Amino acid sequence: MTDAVTTVRVNDQAQLCVEAIGERGNPALLLIGGATWSMDRWDDELCHRLADHGRLVVRYDNRDTGRSTSYPLGAPDYGTPDLVTDAVAVLDALHIDRAHVVGLSMGGGIAQRLALGHRDRLATLTLISTSPIDPEIESLPPPTPEIQATFSKAGPEPEWTDRDAVVAYVVEGERPFAGPGNFDEARLRALAGRVFDRTNDMAASMTNHFVLADEGSTDTPLSRLAGLRTLVLHGTADPMFPLGHGKAIAAAIPGARLIALENVGHQLPPPHTWDLIVDALIEHTTHA
Repeated sequence: MTDAVTTVRVNDQAQLCVEAIGERGNPALLLIGGATWSMDRWDDELCHRLADHGRLVVRYDNRDTGRSTSYPLGAPDYGTPDLVTDAVAVLDALHIDRAHVVGLSMGGGIAQRLALGHRDRLATLTLISTSPIDPEIESLPPPTPEIQATFSKAGPEPEWTDRDAVVAYVVEGERPFAGPGNFDEARLRALAGRVFDRTNDMAASMTNHFVLADEGSTDTPLSRLAGLRTLVLHGTADPMFPLGHGKAIAAAIPGARLIALENVGHQLPPPHTWDLIVDALIEHTTHA
């Protein structure tokens, strides 16, 4: 198995740090992270387990995260369409014609737009802890009151050059989003330290994705994805996008399969779910 890190340039606008884990020529899994997510959020062990099952796992730092291009604080010079273009650029740079695309949270929105706009580049689609962008879907359950309070009563930001302060800030920021019994402080603290050490601009990385222009839904219903093998993984305790969001996606895409993850919140599914996750992803991407 090989791990290869490269830099991908996108239309002379941005540079993305990309890592491919596994053997070239194996079916590719393209992992698209959520808001503020660098590639580090896709856990090394999970990625290597997928690679051990014969997949080429591709993860990358979104703009404003990790070692990819960062933008002035509060003024990102890009929007959601550019993030979709970034995903295509990663596939092009690695000479991947079609990939099994996996998107989580904001990455799930990007993955849906990628599937609608670049259907020929997808072998399968997997959506984790995300919300449908279908203009025909209404009345989705809102975030829990606790999460709404988190957004409305944000505490003071840390000194962004202070590693210990930033690590503590990131860890506490994750606490309300985890499902019952699924907040692993030690694991998150180690992850936050790694993210800090790899990130060009922590302030921008924790801010800019939240001030992108609201793209909302598309003009195209998800039913247009009929025939695209789709898997939906969604936590039963997701406080940001309650389970109804995952159910709505699965109902909107003909033939989609929903797996509800018991007590998982708005987070990368925790390690105790990985046997299930890996088996589901390998099965999903084998018969496409």
